[in-house]
Amino acid sequence: MAWDGFRRIGFRKKKEMPSGLWIRCLGCENSQYKRLVEERLQVCPECNFHFEISGRERISILLDENSFVEHFEDLAPTDPLNFSARRSYRERLKEAQALTGLKDATIVGTGKLEGREIIFGVSDSRFLRGSMGSVVGEKITRGIEMATRAEVPFIFVSGSGGGARMDEGVLSLMQMSKTSAAISRLDEAGGLFVSVLTNPTMGGAMASFAALGDIVMAEPNALLGFAGPNVIRQTLKVEIPEGFQRSEFLLEHGFLDMIVSRPEMRKTLILLLDYLAPKKRNARGRSS
Repeated sequence: MAWDGFRRIGFRKKKEMPSGLWIRCLGCENSQYKRLVEERLQVCPECNFHFEISGRERISILLDENSFVEHFEDLAPTDPLNFSARRSYRERLKEAQALTGLKDATIVGTGKLEGREIIFGVSDSRFLRGSMGSVVGEKITRGIEMATRAEVPFIFVSGSGGGARMDEGVLSLMQMSKTSAAISRLDEAGGLFVSVLTNPTMGGAMASFAALGDIVMAEPNALLGFAGPNVIRQTLKVEIPEGFQRSEFLLEHGFLDMIVSRPEMRKTLILLLDYLAPKKRNARGRSS
């Protein structure tokens, strides 16, 4: 009789890994335990890659709990040029509004940072890459003007990977001068502007208000500049330095004041406001 021992051997079915526990890092390309990434405010624990986050998440991370009050939320973009490329501008706007729950790519309002009153704004890269159209420029300008009147610091977190929104043509480009002029008036009044740059901040935003902070800081390895590196290569026909337009390169060449990792950002902003806000006001003969 043939031996049939193999028939009696049982094998346990391999358990499948539960979904949603791991996330692939776009920096080191390794799988990371999602909970650890979330605990570090969407920063990779292995390579320090900073994942993009929404404007609402940024507010929750930086400002005192329940202190933020949004302003100008009813402002919504139109389609003055009836612009259409592969898809119409109207269609893209509706899609972005449905995705984000926002009417446009920026959130501006009043809030508190360790009890200190501030005007705070943030770009949301999920909305047409955070690009600056007429409504975005108007909300930023109004926020700056609020800070000037109230004599409180203005903090803006930029993530405008789309630069100026060319779907609106010159109406978008004029926001560069409008926001820059508002920053100039804030400075003349003795106000403080802290600009926080995140990956990516490019184009018209970077060529205007985002680069005009009394303090300009950035998250690590953020892509910052006007034209992207591929455009520069193709236009100038030259090889650009390693890491060109990244935060570390720009800090080394004097464009940035500091690089701050996201978990340290709130604490750093509090220290800056405690030190700089009274000095800036006093320099203009105003009360602290």
